[in-house]
Amino acid sequence: MIGRLDHVAVVVPDLDAASRVYRERLGASVSEPVPLPAHGVTAAFVQLPNTKIELLQPLGEDSPVASFLERHSGGGMHHLCYEVEDIEAAARHLTGRGARILGDGKPKTGAHGKPVLFLQPKDFCGTLIELEQS
Repeated sequence: MIGRLDHVAVVVPDLDAASRVYRERLGASVSEPVPLPAHGVTAAFVQLPNTKIELLQPLGEDSPVASFLERHSGGGMHHLCYEVEDIEAAARHLTGRGARILGDGKPKTGAHGKPVLFLQPKDFCGTLIELEQS
């Protein structure tokens, strides 16, 4: 059901500093920051030949990643995102097998303008999973 790994998301306390680390130390191409108020984050994308690293910084006090930074002040890996061909079919498949979808269970538009869902980490070996329609 899942397709290729779309990105690995890393929460950072300072997006500009993290972008510099990837650019200057690793020689990576990093996008300009993009505020995503609907998701409570500002994101920048590190482009790799086979996937992306999504750098996330909280946008406002109500950001869903702000509590992550409270527990991990230096930042860290937040979630894995896999592509799926049909997000509605994937949701039915998963819930039919006991997986839980976070939030209201309905896809939302993600950072790439595509429908996304997040899955309960307790159902996936402690890892937050994002599904993105390809």
